[in-house]
Amino acid sequence: MSPLQLLLLSVALAMDCFAVSIASGIILKRLQWRTFLTMATLFGLFQGGMPLIGWTLTLWASHHTAAYDHWIAFALLIFVGGKMIYEHFHSDAPAPTFTPTRLAVILTLALATSIDALAIGISFACLGLTDMYTVFTHILIIGIVSFIFSLLGSILGATMGKRLNLNAELWGGLLLIAIGTKILVEHLRG
Repeated sequence: MSPLQLLLLSVALAMDCFAVSIASGIILKRLQWRTFLTMATLFGLFQGGMPLIGWTLTLWASHHTAAYDHWIAFALLIFVGGKMIYEHFHSDAPAPTFTPTRLAVILTLALATSIDALAIGISFACLGLTDMYTVFTHILIIGIVSFIFSLLGSILGATMGKRLNLNAELWGGLLLIAIGTKILVEHLRG
């Protein structure tokens, strides 16, 4: 895989992180560096770690993981997005329970957005990448690009959320459902 191909792959994988980070920034409506750095770090770790897991799993059972990875991502994103939309329409509660400052929420989002990266690890093995150094270099680049895109998305979302006074939970929930649906449709199409 050429450096340009690897960079383009890394950017493509980071797009879901970017979109979810924008939604999270919109919800927060202000810069929260600790949350943004935690989210970016976890998104980068998951985006980099999942190809390693996929590559390793392919060594013994690639057909098992490829069969259902998209359903896991779809279910997680639909759950989180649906919860956000529900909370938007049931706003009689004093504060929304969905908040991207909670570690459990960030971990769920990191897992959901990184399921596609599992398939990339499978493709690494199918392309004949057997050198551990090469695989680690690839996952490091994927993780760094995801970190950068996530951080930029959070900042952009917080800036937009503050200026536009958006209905954050509604739009964020719709965005997460759209991402989950996109993942499912792409995998079902083949």
